[in-house]
Amino acid sequence: MKPMDKKPLLVVGGPTASGKTRLAVDLAKALGGEIVCADSMQVYREMEIGTAAPTQEEKQAVPHHLFGILDPEESFSVARYVELATQVIAEIHSRGRLPVLCGGTGLYLSALTHNIRFDEAIPEHPGLRQELRELAKEKGNEHLWAMLQEADPLLAQKLHPNNLGRIIRALEVCRASGVPMSEWQRRSKQGEPPYQICFLALCYRDRELLYRRIGLRVDQMLKQGLLEEVKALLDKGYQSTAMQAIGYKEMAGYLAGEQSLEEAAETLKRQTRRYAKRQMTWLRRDERIRWLEADAFDDYNSLLQAALDTVKASSITSSASDFE
Repeated sequence: MKPMDKKPLLVVGGPTASGKTRLAVDLAKALGGEIVCADSMQVYREMEIGTAAPTQEEKQAVPHHLFGILDPEESFSVARYVELATQVIAEIHSRGRLPVLCGGTGLYLSALTHNIRFDEAIPEHPGLRQELRELAKEKGNEHLWAMLQEADPLLAQKLHPNNLGRIIRALEVCRASGVPMSEWQRRSKQGEPPYQICFLALCYRDRELLYRRIGLRVDQMLKQGLLEEVKALLDKGYQSTAMQAIGYKEMAGYLAGEQSLEEAAETLKRQTRRYAKRQMTWLRRDERIRWLEADAFDDYNSLLQAALDTVKASSITSSASDFE
């Protein structure tokens, strides 16, 4: 596919608490865009606080898509995400608008922007899956993640230990086929994606500043009612899938009497810092990214202007200018 035939796609990534949601919304407002979710937890309903989902004010500023579309107990594959996101992006283009993909889930971003097909052709093995679930209950998620690290270290680096559903599926695929899922992904690349992509990502020269932002975010989540949000989900009987997300597992542990609230909050901050490190590890592998060091700017408006200038100088300039 020739570059001129490709549709524009703006991607805004970065580690958790980096400020990518605010930047993506403001870029969408300036460029006539619409936001498309690329976060594996923000696709779930009733989990707005713990996933740092866009606020009502942000959703009213520009259209948002694929946020809050699933119940917390529903499973959701990367392949299904790509299918839905591709459809939404096509609809945005049909309206003469610019799709702005925003999120920090590396597998989602990679699958969509590299045009990867995943492992859905490999049959599921319910018995093996149940065996792995029981093992996780007995020995913990970290044990299964360590198993994946041994079986498929490339994929393990991209997954948080709490992402139990994908860890189990990856182990299932590896055992059933004898081929690591990361290798299936490599083989499944279909060539050039159908988009002209401008990929921006936020980072911080001072990592401690990002960690302070993470700490402040956790404190703010607790003030906003994270504990009450988790309790409401538990009261409805939700126990798996999304409830294994960072924030929910720690607060559920507090409610079960496993830790004090202060200890649970510190555990949450530590786990979030680790997750941010994993996100940065994934992002640094992508040579397409145009990095924006958030703490290199005097204020937010300077950062926003630099982001706009980068988009306008990119390969999607001619297409994106039509949306201004």
